[in-house]
Amino acid sequence: MQPKKSRALIGQLGDVDLRLLRVFKAVADCGGMAAAELELNIAISTISRHVKDLEQRLGLVLCRRGRGGFALTPEGRQLVEAAEQLLSATDAFRGRLHEIHQRLGGDLHMAVFEKTASNPAAQVPLALSRFRDQAPDVMLHVHIGSISSIERGVIDGQFHLGLVPEHRRSERLVYTPLFRETMVLYAGVGHPWFETRALRPGWADLRHQALAGLDYHSPNLMLAHARQLSRQASASDQEAVGLLVLSGRFVGFLPDHYAAPFVESGRLRAVNPEVLAYPCTFSCVIRRTPAPPRAAQAFVAALQAVHAKSLA
Repeated sequence: MQPKKSRALIGQLGDVDLRLLRVFKAVADCGGMAAAELELNIAISTISRHVKDLEQRLGLVLCRRGRGGFALTPEGRQLVEAAEQLLSATDAFRGRLHEIHQRLGGDLHMAVFEKTASNPAAQVPLALSRFRDQAPDVMLHVHIGSISSIERGVIDGQFHLGLVPEHRRSERLVYTPLFRETMVLYAGVGHPWFETRALRPGWADLRHQALAGLDYHSPNLMLAHARQLSRQASASDQEAVGLLVLSGRFVGFLPDHYAAPFVESGRLRAVNPEVLAYPCTFSCVIRRTPAPPRAAQAFVAALQAVHAKSLA
């Protein structure tokens, strides 16, 4: 006759088994079920049932309990030692898994509207620094583009997030306002509005000037339509607007921080900036659905943190 095989946990270890092992170890450490009742915060009857279930699953007698008190069997003592190793390894694994889960990795593609780096209100470098400390394993990819190309890229999944001046919102994107930028009208050397410093033209006067403006949908283009301004030169970006204005044959709106070096060198002059100017609010945009990866969400949080007071 072959010996009766006892049931074993090998290859079948699950959450139920781990829970029973933890109860049994607590009973062994406390020296009995009554003492373990306070440690485990469960009734003695439940503890007794758990220990009995474990014995049945293992096919072993683990302890003696009765009038003589509580005592571990030799098998019980061996199981306590094995359980200590197993539970310690399980706890270490769970801790490591939590660390892996919290650790950010992969690629992050961010698209930024041009000339953002020179804006003192844009604390993007600080956000990048903080994010790098938080997620050193993330490979950052920074792209520069127009408003439409950035928004389209975020919607299509080419970019995980973008930074753009708001002009009209898409229902497919989530917008988080961060900071502002001031666009001012400038004239270059040789233009009548540059030479006549006492002149204070208004919006009506601007309608009769050769205006250089962006050729894509933007706050700049929206302003031209709203103010009924006629553009006589179009530009693909603000650098091109700057070149046209520097020619002295056109006026155009430029970010004040970008134009500052040209103003200091005497090549550009702001024209009645108290009137001929308009603000732009820059927002971070992410795709509404599906949700962006955790790295993108973490970077959005970093951007919000460093710009918390910018729009106050």
